Amino acid sequence: MEITRTDTLRRDWPSASAVLALLKPITWFPPMWAYACGVISSGQPLSVAFVAALLGILLAGPLLCGTSQAVNDWFDRHVDAINEPDRVIPSGRMPGRWGLYIAILMSLLSMAVASLLGPLVFVAALAGLALAWGYSAPPFRFKQNGWIGNAAVGLSYETLPWITAATAMTGLMPVTPVLVVGLLYGIGAHGILTLNDFKSIRGDQEMKISTLPVMHGAQAAARIACLMMAVPQLTVAGLLAHWSLPYHATAVAVLLAVQVACMRRFLGDPVGRAVWYSAVGVGLYVTGMMVAAFGLRHAVLTPSLG
Repeated sequence: MEITRTDTLRRDWPSASAVLALLKPITWFPPMWAYACGVISSGQPLSVAFVAALLGILLAGPLLCGTSQAVNDWFDRHVDAINEPDRVIPSGRMPGRWGLYIAILMSLLSMAVASLLGPLVFVAALAGLALAWGYSAPPFRFKQNGWIGNAAVGLSYETLPWITAATAMTGLMPVTPVLVVGLLYGIGAHGILTLNDFKSIRGDQEMKISTLPVMHGAQAAARIACLMMAVPQLTVAGLLAHWSLPYHATAVAVLLAVQVACMRRFLGDPVGRAVWYSAVGVGLYVTGMMVAAFGLRHAVLTPSLG
């Protein structure tokens, strides 16, 4: 059968659906949500920097997070062939080296957009890109160690967008309460990321990727994940109370209490219930983030808190 030039181009160029699958829109939510929390916690009215807020959400989600997904899928294509062979690269839907090319192009586009938001945001974006590439790419490949890799992603998905947003809205470094709360929720995200590791224990063991479930076993890793999620939220609740925000502190504490009840069920079968807890517990976690952001919106303008 004759092979036409059109057929060759179809094989050489990825389809739009393959590119979208590589960038994984479902993963964009956490950094976009964190950025929205940063916008709210800045205390600035949205009308003051509406364009900056929209560009920042675009930067945090589709651009930086999309870049990290492309980088991860390219450098994880061998382990994905074991754990998830239907993914876009091991399945062949993303031809040749296009996974790498898209990761590079997205990195350049992220820097271009970040440059429009000022030097501080540009530096933050560079830090985010460095973490994204360092997480998956050699020689660093932070993901080889669950403690280091999950910390890098938690900070880049939660802390960095939160702080970047507050910076973009004011043009200045955020006040201490915003920095502290953003950092705490980034630390807590370490536990959330551990939940994703329970589904790929076999492949990670074969590829010698030391996730927490591989290093410590499923039960111990589940306990660590729960503590990593719970302690920062408890700290945030205490800080909000200390900053004379009792209603916000109570709301965060109640959301945490519901999570703890869910954690008890999760601990009964960590491998079987990791996806369930991720769906239920993470929703409660990010709700607490927004509650804290609204609390900071009031507190951040109080001189004694700066």
